Amino acid sequence: MIQYALRRLAYGLLVMVLVICTVTSIIYLTPVDPAQLTFGQRSDVSTVKAKTAELGLDQPLYRQLLAYLADISPVSILKQTPENQRKYHFYPLFPIGETGALVLKAPYLRESYQSGRPVSEILAEAIPNTALLAGIAMLLATLLGILFGVLAALRPHTVGDHLISVFSVFGYSLPSYVAAMLLALVFGFWLGDRTGLEVQGSLYVLDDFGDWEFRWRNLVLPAIALGMRPVALITQLTRSAMLDVLSQDFVRTAAAKGLPARRIVVGHALRNALNPIVSAVSGWFAALLTGAFFVENVFNFKGLGSATITALLNFDIPVVLGCVLFTVSIFVVVNIISDLLYGLLDPRVTL
Repeated sequence: MIQYALRRLAYGLLVMVLVICTVTSIIYLTPVDPAQLTFGQRSDVSTVKAKTAELGLDQPLYRQLLAYLADISPVSILKQTPENQRKYHFYPLFPIGETGALVLKAPYLRESYQSGRPVSEILAEAIPNTALLAGIAMLLATLLGILFGVLAALRPHTVGDHLISVFSVFGYSLPSYVAAMLLALVFGFWLGDRTGLEVQGSLYVLDDFGDWEFRWRNLVLPAIALGMRPVALITQLTRSAMLDVLSQDFVRTAAAKGLPARRIVVGHALRNALNPIVSAVSGWFAALLTGAFFVENVFNFKGLGSATITALLNFDIPVVLGCVLFTVSIFVVVNIISDLLYGLLDPRVTL
């Protein structure tokens, strides 16, 4: 299993490099000058040229790409200078030449063109909010989806089964941003006095005294809006998988031996039906975690989606690339974990 995980990790790193190369090429080839945007419309030509040279934007595209890959790589060759130590916080492995060395370092995501803040600091502020929102939405969707799917599979072709199917089709067909606007309008605006929910608001807001206050209720509507489509998909997958497993011989044998219905459903049928559910949950969680852009924009929720949209509007290349790199990393890691879980959940699956 360790060898399989390492092989998948190597494939994942290759995917990350290819994605970074593609996105970097698209961004750098667009007819926009980030240095000009940094200073605004009143900047002079000499100042813009100096800033362009400082950011390395005057170099050919392949050199800019290689420089960025070297910055995000954990192993690199650097000169042992105080400036590089301050920037990369490296640990020298062995010297190369007079001043160079092969070093071990944390990935350096550079600094924002607009604010000058480290990109890692910007992501560290945005990711926890999105992670909490996505985690709550996915937990809600998983529990409700499995529950509805099992109930529908135990009583197929009944009124309850048809109602669950209609609900799942409607929930999957409704875009997340439309659901977000409807929830904000109904429960945040029209019924806001009764529900206590707000149309817009982030996880932390300033109170009347200028202090940061944690507003847990601002998670309710965004989490429901994010979870509507996953719960519909998980419901349909659970129903289909359970219907297939319940018709297997080992389930009928367990029932013939007199095992309790709850043990048959949970211990035998549901466990063998979890593989497609795990795949769906892992994929949707990665998608939600890496930026619910439209939902966060509707509710003005300050997370990864808000940071990415702001960086795109300002053409802040390091922040955009940092968000993309985090997104790809999450998908790679989640896919590896889901593949490993297949073998743990179903003994019939071998690596």
